[in-house]
Amino acid sequence: MTFARPARIGHLRVTAAAVLLALGGCATAPALPPVAAVDPAGVQTPADLYGDLFAAVQTRRIFPDGKTFVDAVPKRAPAEIMRDWRAAGAMDDAGLRAFVLANFDVPGLNPAPVPETGGKSVVMAEHIRRLWPVLTRPPLVPPAGSSALALPRPYVVPGGRFREMYYWDGYFTMLGLKADGQGALVDSMIDDFVSLVERYGHVPNGTRSYYLSRSQPPFLYAMMALSPVSDAGVKARRLAALKREWAYWTTPERTTTMPDGTTLQHYWDARTTPRDESYREDVETARASGRPVSEVYRDLRAGAESGWDFSSRWLSDWQTLASIDTTRIVPVDLNSLLFGLEQAIATGCADAGETDCASTFTDRAATRRNAVERWLWDEAGGRYGDYDTVRKAVRGGVTAATLYPLFTGLASKDHGKRTAEATERLLLAANGLRTTTVATGQQWDKPNGWAPLQWIAVEGLTRYERGDLAAAVALRFVSTVEREYRSSGKLLEKYDVEQSRAGGGGEYPTQDGFGWTNGVVRALQGRYPGM
Repeated sequence: MTFARPARIGHLRVTAAAVLLALGGCATAPALPPVAAVDPAGVQTPADLYGDLFAAVQTRRIFPDGKTFVDAVPKRAPAEIMRDWRAAGAMDDAGLRAFVLANFDVPGLNPAPVPETGGKSVVMAEHIRRLWPVLTRPPLVPPAGSSALALPRPYVVPGGRFREMYYWDGYFTMLGLKADGQGALVDSMIDDFVSLVERYGHVPNGTRSYYLSRSQPPFLYAMMALSPVSDAGVKARRLAALKREWAYWTTPERTTTMPDGTTLQHYWDARTTPRDESYREDVETARASGRPVSEVYRDLRAGAESGWDFSSRWLSDWQTLASIDTTRIVPVDLNSLLFGLEQAIATGCADAGETDCASTFTDRAATRRNAVERWLWDEAGGRYGDYDTVRKAVRGGVTAATLYPLFTGLASKDHGKRTAEATERLLLAANGLRTTTVATGQQWDKPNGWAPLQWIAVEGLTRYERGDLAAAVALRFVSTVEREYRSSGKLLEKYDVEQSRAGGGGEYPTQDGFGWTNGVVRALQGRYPGM
C-alpha cells in the first residue's frame, strides 16, 4: 500500500471559516417542519415501563446482550403486559423467555442476511461504497411502545447491535459519506441531529429513549462544517441548535469551578440508575464497588456519555471498573470540543449580524483556551490530560485524548509540538494509534485503536506541522483495517493495533459494519491517494 503527501484542496479540517461556510453555502433539502419540545426527564425508558419484568429479564440474562430487550417492541399496551406478568407468578428462565417472546417483537434473534457487497472479492473502498445503502435507514416513525426516537430524514447506523443513529459516530461516518459523494445523506443526518436538539434540548447519546438522559462528545458544529447551506432559515436553525447545545453542556451540574475561579465542563448523566442497555453489568459493578450505588451508576452513565465506555481514564485505581469516578474528572476532549463549539457560534453570530453574541462567544472561547492550557496541560509529561478534582492535578498516563486540543486548534504552538512528540513516543504502535498505554481489558484501552481517534490524530498533527507523523498514523491504521478486511471480509468497530487484528474487551463482542470505521477509512484514503 502506498500513500502520497496530502493535497490541501478539499481538506476536511474543522475551522471557524469552514463553519462559516456551513452556515452560508447552499441547502438542497426541503425545510424541516417545526417540532415540539419534549422534556427528556418525562420520557419513559423500558426500565420505567416494565419495572420488575425488566429487572428479571436483564439480571437473569434471558438474552445474552442486554441491549436486546430494550430494543424490543411490545405487541400490545405495556400496562396489559405488566398485568399479565404479575398475574402469572414465578417463572423459570424458559418460562420468562417464552413470556417475552409472546409479548414482544425481539430484534436480533435470527441472523440477518449477509448483504451483497462483494465481500473480499472487491477492493475495500468499493466494499465501503456498497455498504452505505446497507447501513442507511429511511425516516423513522417508531411503532407504538418502541424505545426508538423519531427521525425526519434518512440516516446511517453503525451496524451490528447498533440499530439506531449515534451522536459522535455520526461525524466520523459523515466524513466517509462526503468522500463518497453522499452529500445529500450528510445533510439529512444533520437535519436529524438538529431536530433532536429542538425536541430534547441536546443530541442524545443515541436515538433511543434510554439514551435521552445523556449526550456524547459535541461534534454537531463539526458536522455542519462538512455541509454548506445558504437558506436563511436553515442557517438560523442550525445556529440556534448550536447555541442550545452549548447551554446544555454548560449547566451547573456539568460545570467544575477550577482553583482560579474559571469554569470547565465534565461528563454527566441526569439519571442515577443502572443503564437500561447494560443493567445487569451495572448492578454487578455497583455491588462490587462498596460505594453508594447511585454514585456508581451516574459515573458509569457519564463514562458512556464520553464515548470511552470504558477506559482507565475514568478509573481512580487505573484498573477496576468499580473505581469509576467520571464525574470528578475534567476531560480534555470535551473542553476542546466546547472551545470549537464556542468558536463556531461566534462565527455564525457574526455572519448573522449578531455582534453581541459574536463578541460573547469569542470571549468564551478565549477564556476556555486559557483554562485548558493552564489546568489540563501536564508540563512534566509534555501532553494534555484530564484534571482530577480530588487529586487537584492532571491524571497520569497519556491517552489519545491528548490530541483533541490540536484537532480543534486550541493548543499553543509549543504545546502542540510537545504533544506530537509524546504521541510518537508513547501512543504510536506498529499498526495505528493506541487509545491508552494501560491494558485493563476495557475496550477503550491498550491495545485497541479506534477509527475516530485516528482521525483526530491525523487532523491535529497535520494542523501542527507534523504531517509525517499524521501520515504514519493513517498508513498504519488503514493497513490494519485492510488486512482484517482481506482476512474476514469485514470492517470492525475497533482493532488491536499492536497485533493487527480484531480489537476486543468491553461489554459486548466486537461489532462489524461499521459506520465510523468506513467513514474514517474513506476520508483517509481521500487524504492520502493510493492508500
